[in-house]
Amino acid sequence: MKIDNEGFWYPNIDKNECINCNLCEKVCPIINPVKRVDSKKIAYASMNKDEQVRMKSSSGGIFSILAEYIIKNNGVVYGAGFDEDFNIKHKRILYSTDLDLLRGSKYVQSSIGDIYKQVKNDLENNNPVLFTGTPCQVEGLRSYLRKEYVNLITMDFICHGVPSPLVWEKYLKKMKKSKQENIKNIYFRNKDIGWKLFSLKIIFDKRIYSNDLNNDLFMKGFLQDVYLRPSCYNCKFKKINRISDITVADFWGIENILPKMDDDKGTSLIVIHSEKGKQLFDKLSETMIINEVDLNEAIKYNSSMIRSVKYNEKRNSFFAELNSGKELTDLIRIYTKISFEKRVKNKIKSIIKRLIR
Repeated sequence: MKIDNEGFWYPNIDKNECINCNLCEKVCPIINPVKRVDSKKIAYASMNKDEQVRMKSSSGGIFSILAEYIIKNNGVVYGAGFDEDFNIKHKRILYSTDLDLLRGSKYVQSSIGDIYKQVKNDLENNNPVLFTGTPCQVEGLRSYLRKEYVNLITMDFICHGVPSPLVWEKYLKKMKKSKQENIKNIYFRNKDIGWKLFSLKIIFDKRIYSNDLNNDLFMKGFLQDVYLRPSCYNCKFKKINRISDITVADFWGIENILPKMDDDKGTSLIVIHSEKGKQLFDKLSETMIINEVDLNEAIKYNSSMIRSVKYNEKRNSFFAELNSGKELTDLIRIYTKISFEKRVKNKIKSIIKRLIR
């Protein structure tokens, strides 16, 4: 994989090593999509009964329940975590004490490396495996494996899109007051001020930075779609009938559908796609607070499940200026500034929504 000038990884074939087997094309989920026989979808609003775990999680803490179960049954859990420089990469976890490394959202494209090979090796050794990732990563794994494994559970999530690792790297450098200052931990979805206005929290040696989603510059650029991967603006994996066994997401709109489950501490939307996923979820249901919901109603507030974000026309200009040496935070301020006309339109839309409710 090679990095382009926007910081994204793309496959590069070494023609000197290639044997022309065409296997890379055969297992590409874009060229040859994985097919699953359609089944009835079941959707739930859910939350972990363990309040401490839920507060450490991005939404309702359901990943932790599934992961704990897999590990207790001599299994392996794969998911996205930080490396020593706080870049995002997929990791293999064997112990419950390490689940903090994977818990919580990471709003950057994660590096897969040779993780698919490790997953296959675990499956061939009959280890139960839970693999979590973006919808495209899950379909990529399923394509790579080329057959069904009864001991594999896959879980994707409703994905907004993945920001550039280059932007993230430059953002962290800017956040440090000096080269000697060290980062101890990062939480993309800290709930100190609540679940809905979560803050990006960075713990340094001698200070703590925290700002909500409307004021942190990295989050503003991400949520306004300034520096997502190009394919995210036309994602082929946003659909209801997914290859994963389970889809997990923030249950935005829970206050309108099930107000009693809206305590601003995090509620998960769970969509079950397979019998294997249903059996596992049912087995663990006693550890959760659960209410079945209408999936179509839930999607009204979670449209990213089926719809890509709109392309930001400022995107190319942003990267051109970034690569010319312009300062990152200045650029994000410029490219996320909302015009007076747009502010008025947003206010009108907000008023109309309240009147309709």
